[in-house]
Amino acid sequence: MSNHLLSSFPVLLIFLFSPTNLAQSPAQAPAAPAVPVAPAVPVTPAVPVTPMVQAAPTPSGGPPNITAILEKAGHFITFIRLLKSTQTDTLIRNQLKADSSNGLTVFAASDNAFGNLSTGALNSYSDEQKAQLAKFHLISSVLSITDFQTVTNPIATEAGPSIPMNVTESGNQLNITTGIVNTTVTGTVYTDNRLAVYQVDRVLLPLYFFSTPAPAPGPVPSKPKKKAPAPTGLSGDASVSLSGAVRVIQRRLGVVSFGGFLVAGLVLCV
Repeated sequence: MSNHLLSSFPVLLIFLFSPTNLAQSPAQAPAAPAVPVAPAVPVTPAVPVTPMVQAAPTPSGGPPNITAILEKAGHFITFIRLLKSTQTDTLIRNQLKADSSNGLTVFAASDNAFGNLSTGALNSYSDEQKAQLAKFHLISSVLSITDFQTVTNPIATEAGPSIPMNVTESGNQLNITTGIVNTTVTGTVYTDNRLAVYQVDRVLLPLYFFSTPAPAPGPVPSKPKKKAPAPTGLSGDASVSLSGAVRVIQRRLGVVSFGGFLVAGLVLCV
């Protein structure tokens, strides 16, 4: 009997410690859900530094021809027309020819920029305003993209020191503000050591076009007339006394005259 129990004991141990009877290990925790990745924020592209026009159409030995450059680049028809009608193209040529010139920077407004103006806006400007509008797109020195990092704002334009703009550079991006228009430079049209031309897709309108002019000064009031001074050497009291004396003399002369007429009448009656 004892031999039978001992022989069955190993079987019992195998049963007790079999995999089906051992405690199961705890289940693994589910994996955390993947965190969604936010879409990348679009970055404003930097100004393309490769010029649209590599070689400027230049007359023999002369300065770069701004209108020829813009014609070669394309989509600047209205801006070219504005430069020619206001003779700003001649101003640019003469300034580039001058030995003392620091060059020029031109912000050329594309045809799309002029198309975004309200209908008839450009034609509503006077000839003087059109000339100032064209000159407002010019800076009196040649500036590269990186040069704008060190310029002092506001920047004077060819339209005059009282009609400036602000230009800031950030990561090869040029931001322009006029007080009315905020825009960026969208391309490099042409650059050399005398002329830099950049494309803008909005017309740069100066603030003073929309400011209310100060009222004209009114007429200066006339000064009250001074009274004629008293005769020299006579005080006010003396002049009053003199006029009174004259009246007394006039009355006495009247009495004498009347007496004379009376005596003459009596003589005739006798």
